[in-house]
Amino acid sequence: MKVEWRKQEKQIYLPKEKPELISVPEQKFFMIRGQGNPNQDDFAERVAVLYSLAYAVRMMPKQGYTPEGYLEYTVYPLEGVWDLTEEGRKLDVLNKDELVYTIMIRQPDFVTEEVVERAFESVRKKKPHPLLDEVVFDTMEEGLSLQMLHVGPYDDEPRSFALMKEFIENNNLERTTLLHKEIYLTDARKVDLEKQRTVLRYWVRSVH
Repeated sequence: MKVEWRKQEKQIYLPKEKPELISVPEQKFFMIRGQGNPNQDDFAERVAVLYSLAYAVRMMPKQGYTPEGYLEYTVYPLEGVWDLTEEGRKLDVLNKDELVYTIMIRQPDFVTEEVVERAFESVRKKKPHPLLDEVVFDTMEEGLSLQMLHVGPYDDEPRSFALMKEFIENNNLERTTLLHKEIYLTDARKVDLEKQRTVLRYWVRSVH
């Protein structure tokens, strides 16, 4: 059996193009923090080091080690939690140089600290990366969330955020933080801007 997030976890990863509530369970991630414009090389390097670790885990059985509970699976998509610097929050328009982010790739449930250590070891040997020591392995439980699929360029996301804001106001909800999450279902380098597919997610709670 192959575990494919597009098939088995549609509710989390393939929402409709309209806001919907979902409860997101605790998940495991390789994560790395960064700051600045995501169109620059530094962001691409941070993405690259995450993928090198994610594929090191995925390919372990081919390298002669099969973790306990391992199931063949599709590597999860890149995700990012976005914020702004204090300076960036004061501006009326978005300055991408003031963005602060944590990007991450989810790991399957069988991944333990031992598996993580082996992944780091493997990457250090095969393809050492200067940012490797900045990556952490951690869990994240998002709980009640409002999400929707955004189709189109990243710069057009405010259109979808406006729909999410309206949903919140009409359904006795409030955001628990100004941070938001994005899940990238398409590779921005390979897909036309108009066809980019991104899950947008706010963390919310009920207000009575």
